Amino acid sequence: MGSKYTKRYSAEYRRDAIELVRSSGRTVTGVARELGISSESLRGWVKKARAAQDAGSTPASVRAADDRDEELKRLRKLTAEQAKTIEILEKATVRSMGRCNIPGSTVAGGVAGGEDRTSGVVGRAEA
Repeated sequence: MGSKYTKRYSAEYRRDAIELVRSSGRTVTGVARELGISSESLRGWVKKARAAQDAGSTPASVRAADDRDEELKRLRKLTAEQAKTIEILEKATVRSMGRCNIPGSTVAGGVAGGEDRTSGVVGRAEA
């Protein structure tokens, strides 16, 4: 999973950066420095574009692959958020066992109602 500070670049920006590397004849590091982006990011984009070109992919399929990558990142982020939510809810459930949110009432054995204090009958609601 990536850093929460990861920058997002549009597919158009990536294509332009890749084209600049290809057409300028400069190094990936030099172009990345000029654009103010990570050289590793640009190197990965160029590598992916070369692989797609070597495989005979069209620009539409490259866009589809980018869309799939973005969707995968979004879903991984959502999964991580949901896992954190589940963990928080599980902890809250464990901590609240044996408690009731009705003032003046207690919970016996984790079930509301409990034992009637006057008659000793279990399960009868207090008036």
